[in-house]
Amino acid sequence: MENKKIYNVIGLMSGTSIDGIDVAMIRTDGDMLIEPIASISMPYDDELKAKIRKCFNQTEETEFIKQVEFEITMAQKTAVNTFLEVANIEREYVDLIGFHGQTITHIPVEGFTWQLGDGELLASELGIDVIHDFRSNDVQNGGQGAPLIPLYHNALSVGVERPLAFLNLGGVGNITYIDDDNIIAFDTGPGNALIDDLVLTNTGNGFDKNGDIGLSGTINNEILDQLMENPYFDLQAPKSLDRNNFIIAHLLDDLSFEDKVATLTAFTVKSVQKSIELLPQSPENWLIAGGGRHNKLIMKLLREYLGKNVIDIDSLDINGDAIEAEGFAYLAVRSIKNMHLTLPSTTGCKSPLSGGVFNQAEKISDQKAKKIAI
Repeated sequence: MENKKIYNVIGLMSGTSIDGIDVAMIRTDGDMLIEPIASISMPYDDELKAKIRKCFNQTEETEFIKQVEFEITMAQKTAVNTFLEVANIEREYVDLIGFHGQTITHIPVEGFTWQLGDGELLASELGIDVIHDFRSNDVQNGGQGAPLIPLYHNALSVGVERPLAFLNLGGVGNITYIDDDNIIAFDTGPGNALIDDLVLTNTGNGFDKNGDIGLSGTINNEILDQLMENPYFDLQAPKSLDRNNFIIAHLLDDLSFEDKVATLTAFTVKSVQKSIELLPQSPENWLIAGGGRHNKLIMKLLREYLGKNVIDIDSLDINGDAIEAEGFAYLAVRSIKNMHLTLPSTTGCKSPLSGGVFNQAEKISDQKAKKIAI
């Protein structure tokens, strides 16, 4: 592919909440030019969700995991094709795809992170060049491999009063702090995953829609204090989490279902409040993205606990459901241009790093995917 200065690029994101696939297209130079074009979200079917859950915390490839990876890749192919049809975009208009894949295990302290998704196959099936495996190079060079899109947050937030914080509440919560001198990032704690898993077990539904269940319950502050004793919160940043790092069911046994949901929701927000202790100063503006911003109890508690300007990012004409997918589109362009994706202050890597694996559609049959030079 001609190495254009500006790319029309699609990003694909499947978060640890495993609700589905976000597809977003932007026009970008991988620096400060960002022009959103279109986006959609496509849910995973229940069967694939169940299979993905069975892959969580695995560290060795099996035939089952290979099959799930194939199905994930085909689901991403379908999502791209649907997106092109819905957005009325010709395939030839797309220069590149940034393919995050589906995280199943993340243990950065052991130098291990695993996202299912076959970039070579996706490039071959779609006939479009693909960048995938964004996290491995960072982890192999001492980084946490997460959060990965703080540089996109920085470019996206030009003009917003600083210091500010981007707070993304997906399966795990993560923050990007930005002031005139710093870009700092880390996982704050649980996002929606603990709530989602509890609701799924008790109702069969995948999440607490609008926060209605949590709003009907009562927060147990004694148990909330116990949850906040987790040693993760005393670790210095950068730091990151796997969605299953918090084993807390035994603490909730004596609560009603509604009170459990309310208390877990407060746990998510209390974790965010605790994160302020790791920042140079308290942010003036909190820009809230990800599925958690649709939860009314989360937003209510954020305003109560933070006491600052808590802003649903959609009010800034930024699509809060598309930011992560847009971010991986942005990183794909930075990868192909050999620009750094991560910083020591965002992941703990030894030095600013590029990364990603490039899969060239036209030559995919006669060459292996090659790593972008660092």
